[in-house]
Parts: sequence; C-alpha cells; structure tokens
Amino acid sequence: MRNLRNNDFADRRSTAADAKAHLLEAYKTAKEIAEPTRLARQAERITLVEARDARRAERNRLKLEEQTRLELVAAEEKATAAAAATAETEARKGAENARIARLVEDEAARKAERDRRYAARKARQA
Repeated sequence: MRNLRNNDFADRRSTAADAKAHLLEAYKTAKEIAEPTRLARQAERITLVEARDARRAERNRLKLEEQTRLELVAAEEKATAAAAATAETEARKGAENARIARLVEDEAARKAERDRRYAARKARQA
C-alpha cells in the first residue's frame, strides 16, 4: 500500500508545531490543576523547615547551657584543687616549722644538759 497522503515538509512542520502547542496546553492545564496541592505541599514544607529550625535552636540552646554548666563545674573543680594544693602547702610548711622547732628545742635541751654536766663537774673539782 502506498501512502496516500502527500506529507511534504510544510505539513510535517505544521503538525510538529500543533503537537508542541498541544503539549504546552496540556502542561499548563496540568499545572493549574496541581496548583492547590503544590501550595499545600509548599506550606507543609515551610512548617517542616520552621519546626526543624526550632529544634535546632533548642538543641543549640541546650548545648550552650550544658557547656556553661561544664565550665562552671570545671571552674569549681579547679578552685577546689587550688584550695587543696594551698592547704597541703600550708600543712607542709607547718609540719616543717614544727620539725625545725623540735630540733631547736632538742638542741637547746642537749646544750642545757651539757652545761649542767659541765657545771656539776666543775663543782666537784672545786
């Protein structure tokens, strides 16, 4: 069978232009029909983004509070450690001073005993 229609270039071009116009019209119609659902999806996305931002802000706030709390605890521990170190240093100094005082007293007692013996010996000789 032979093609009875004579499709020359102009006919093919006009057919393609009509097809394009039809596709464009179908696209516009589909877009208009889908507009309410698109707006609803867009509103839903906006609420999801706002909720996500709120959760992120809450997480950041909690993280900042925790960091501040940890810094306070660290500062307290550092102060406690410094106080303990100071107390230990003072106790060491006190113990050293007491030891030195005992040594001085012992030395004075030995000297006094030696002087007493010396005086007793001199008294016996005289």
